[in-house]
Amino acid sequence: MARRINNMDELQKALQPTLIKMVDELAENVYETLNYFLLDYYTGWTPSSYRRTMDFLRSAVKVDAKPYRGGVKASVYIDYDSLDDYVGATGYQVAKWANEGKHGNLTVNHKPHVWDDTMDETVNNGSLLKLAIKYLKSKGFSVS
Repeated sequence: MARRINNMDELQKALQPTLIKMVDELAENVYETLNYFLLDYYTGWTPSSYRRTMDFLRSAVKVDAKPYRGGVKASVYIDYDSLDDYVGATGYQVAKWANEGKHGNLTVNHKPHVWDDTMDETVNNGSLLKLAIKYLKSKGFSVS
């Protein structure tokens, strides 16, 4: 049944459930990609000077979508504040090194740039936009 929309507030309210579900799916895609690169970061290299805590591997966080300033917002990030077991480096520094392809400030061959590679595989290559268009089309929206 068609629904009559008389103003922008009513349009926002009508679209919000669809947008929340869509943004949750998009955030899940980014979260899964981030975890893929975090796992890749841990494979293929074994440290000889310290014991791994695996904290960085489990540092990815996804916050569910919610209404935000007239739209919808979800967050995916590395919780570097939870990385407090590192000697001589902050959690932020550990995350920064991982995004530079380093382990403990040591350059290691073939390591991903964890955050930048995640952005390249989701946002920068247009795949997240394609997923959003596909989702909206599946819900009956005309999107080109």
